[in-house]
Amino acid sequence: MNQINRVAIVGGSHGNELTGVYLVKKFQKYPNLINKHSFETLALLGNPQAIAARRRYIDKDLNRCFTIDNFQAPTSFTYEELRAKEIQQILQPQNQEPVDVIIDLHTTTANMGLCIILGNMHPFLLQLAANLSSINPLVKVYSHQQPRGNGFLRSLCQLGFAIEVGAVAQGILDAELFQQTEQLIYTILQYFEECNQGQTHLNHNKLTLYKSLGSVDYPRNENGEIVAMIHPKLQFQDYEPLHPGDPIFLTFTGKDICYEGESTVYPVFVNEAAYYEKGIAMHLSKKESIHIP
Repeated sequence: MNQINRVAIVGGSHGNELTGVYLVKKFQKYPNLINKHSFETLALLGNPQAIAARRRYIDKDLNRCFTIDNFQAPTSFTYEELRAKEIQQILQPQNQEPVDVIIDLHTTTANMGLCIILGNMHPFLLQLAANLSSINPLVKVYSHQQPRGNGFLRSLCQLGFAIEVGAVAQGILDAELFQQTEQLIYTILQYFEECNQGQTHLNHNKLTLYKSLGSVDYPRNENGEIVAMIHPKLQFQDYEPLHPGDPIFLTFTGKDICYEGESTVYPVFVNEAAYYEKGIAMHLSKKESIHIP
């Protein structure tokens, strides 16, 4: 792994996810908390207008605007498209060194605990994830592989990843999750510092990984309205096995709708409030144990 020179910590890409917002504000006020000898750390608020309005976004989801098409378009028609270009210029300035790592802070209403979301399987990210999960067994690792420039902020650089923490309601702070997220960031930054100094070693050579299989929408009628809810037996059961025949939805008349897949899967982002508009009731994943060389 080459030297890490610049790290960006971004919070508030979604304006009503307050853990990232207030952590970044804290880091901006007390930069000594994230300063390291061997690299520069930038703390950045993602969506200032949405933060001020306490909304997820103003016009559209900022965390879907980091696309090649948007960056190449001569005109941006929404606030978030323009803000994505501004962030891209901050993190990847012309004729200057771009950031090596992006840590994108998010919260979720789903019971995801402390989750690291990887957009690719870069060996350095896998080693980081293995170390984090060995230090803190509460850390889960979710792999949602997508190409560079796919719209997510983390896709701007090869070593971009997200920290997703929950369950916490939109627009509020949870002190315990705030502190756990903060400590996780410090652990990550210290890992980078040790990497730069050649002091790291792999604490654990196995990693439990939840690999994305795709998403599932709510059952809907011909008008597009949902006709069923997440089943009570599935609510808050992120990372737990879902077997063929297990109840997955409950209709408004009390009828069970069961999972019809052919193999056991592991749901994540179960009943995420922000995903109703995206047509996502949950993501399904497969659970793997991989060896880290």
